[in-house]
Parts: sequence; structure tokens; C-alpha cells
Amino acid sequence: MKPDNRYEKARIIGARALQVAYGAPVLVDTEQTEPILIAAEEYDANVLPFTVRRGDRA
Repeated sequence: MKPDNRYEKARIIGARALQVAYGAPVLVDTEQTEPILIAAEEYDANVLPFTVRRGDRA
């Protein structure tokens, strides 16, 4: 599986930060309080339940 490109990473972290801001449980132990920083830590820890679907360009 290819690693996420920078646009996919930004979209995943942004979507997760919105979830955290609306009260979703945090998936890592962290001292951070900002949702975007929490989401970035979760992304780096590879614990996010997101799947990237890439379309085939034919």
C-alpha cells in the first residue's frame, strides 16, 4: 500500500480533528488540547480508522 500523499494526510487529519472537536474519544494518550494536534499525533501513531480510496485513472 502506498503511503498517503500530503493532500490525503491533510484531509485525514482535518477530518479527524473535526471529530475530536465534536467530542469523539481520543485514541492516544496525549498532553495536547488542540484537536488538530491530537489528530496529528493519532495519525503519526497510525491508529486512525480511515481508509483512503484512490480512483484508477484510465
